[in-house]
Amino acid sequence: MVEPAYASEDDDYDAFAHRAPFRPRRNPARQWTMIAIAAGVAMLIGVGALFYSDVSGIASWLGIPLTPAESPLKLVANKPDRRDLVSGSQLFAVSGKVVNPTDQRQSVPDIRAELRDAQERVVYGWTIRPEVTVLPPRGSVEFNSAKLDVPVNSKNLALSFADEAPR
Repeated sequence: MVEPAYASEDDDYDAFAHRAPFRPRRNPARQWTMIAIAAGVAMLIGVGALFYSDVSGIASWLGIPLTPAESPLKLVANKPDRRDLVSGSQLFAVSGKVVNPTDQRQSVPDIRAELRDAQERVVYGWTIRPEVTVLPPRGSVEFNSAKLDVPVNSKNLALSFADEAPR
């Protein structure tokens, strides 16, 4: 007997048996998501290692300041004024000067005003915008601000530039 030419070498072959016609397709969105997650974890580990080691030395070598530089500008505050108004509200006014003692133009940051209680806890705070953004050498600019109905338990006023720690 002659075997037909199309017969397979595997006698168990069934042309009508259920088989997947192709391999399952790959999901590129899932692959890119996994790559992005792995890259993010690697970056976090790298940043953690930099902060664990002497990052200040690396940052200064690269010329990157880690802490904001203290402003050479000086704040000169007048005595705060607290007045009772006819309406029954209380007005709290603060004024003063920002002075540039240097021989260079300086940018003027916002001023942070904080009222503190007897235990030096901040009970109220606000930001004061100076009239100018740049001071010429040896120049100065006045600032003033007023707020209504500040907390009665406020005892001390602390003024600082918005990007510095209060003085």
